[in-house]
Amino acid sequence: MTTDTEMLETANARAMEAQRAAFLDEVLTGLALPQKTISSRWLYDDAGSELFEEITDLTEYYPTRTETGILRDSIGEIAQFCGPDAVVIEYGAGASIKSELLLAGLDRPRLFVPIDIAGDFLALSAERLNERFPDLDVWPVTADFTSNFDLPDGLPRDCHRVGFFPGSTIGNLAPAEAVRFLARVNRHVSGTSAPYANGRAIIGIDLVKPLDVLIPAYDDAQGVTAAFNLNLLKRINHELDGTFDLDGFAHEARWNAEQSAIEMHIRSRRAQDASVSGRSFSFAAGETIHTESSRKYTLDMFRDIANEAGWDLAGVWTDKGNLFAVTGLAL
Repeated sequence: MTTDTEMLETANARAMEAQRAAFLDEVLTGLALPQKTISSRWLYDDAGSELFEEITDLTEYYPTRTETGILRDSIGEIAQFCGPDAVVIEYGAGASIKSELLLAGLDRPRLFVPIDIAGDFLALSAERLNERFPDLDVWPVTADFTSNFDLPDGLPRDCHRVGFFPGSTIGNLAPAEAVRFLARVNRHVSGTSAPYANGRAIIGIDLVKPLDVLIPAYDDAQGVTAAFNLNLLKRINHELDGTFDLDGFAHEARWNAEQSAIEMHIRSRRAQDASVSGRSFSFAAGETIHTESSRKYTLDMFRDIANEAGWDLAGVWTDKGNLFAVTGLAL
């Protein structure tokens, strides 16, 4: 008889195969655009996830320590907002460091479902959480949270579900994508019967602030963010038979005022060609691949997006400098 663990492992293996196909398709499509573009979700392979964890410890990178401080200072109110016996579903879980703060503060959490595109990294995080919370079931799911996917069968229906999306990652999504994502979370957390049908979500958002704070957070002096961005080319070379000259490209961070976003680009240092799975692409000197937009919100901007996805902005917790906000959404 096939066990639940074996079924979950099989499903995760299939998901990883599908992700490679999607990765290839998006790279080939994106590099053919007038503004070459590859989605930021492909930055997070195992190496990219590890580099991002290094970024979160940098002096210049304020979001992680600021959000962590908010969670620590306001965990009582946040736990009350989530309710007891919760199933916590984290999107883009990574190392799940902030999840530990949330889970430790909740009243008798029932189950933790971390979702991430980097399967090996996710497995290590799940193992660590099992050690940290031995009485809590952890069901890791390898999936791309920006696409439609199903939650595992067998999730408890007799408790509240809470979507957790910390780290201001929602800022990486265009407004229409953010609405679709929040609508997906809406469906995931409302899939229970009364009186547990009204799910919750805890979402981290980075707030609008001066550029002398923003730019260094995405172009640090040690070059860790540059390594994180350029790792995308290493991944393409390794996974998609790419031929990128890694010394021929550089990291660039810029502000897009119209989009209220910091953009990350990979800039070609010279005119050159590179191929991906046998398909050739030309780069002019100075031409870029746009890899990430990190949008900065006002609370009104975020409320409009949440409302469009069927949510009410029911709670806001922030730091004294108003650099960052942890928001509570209710159905």
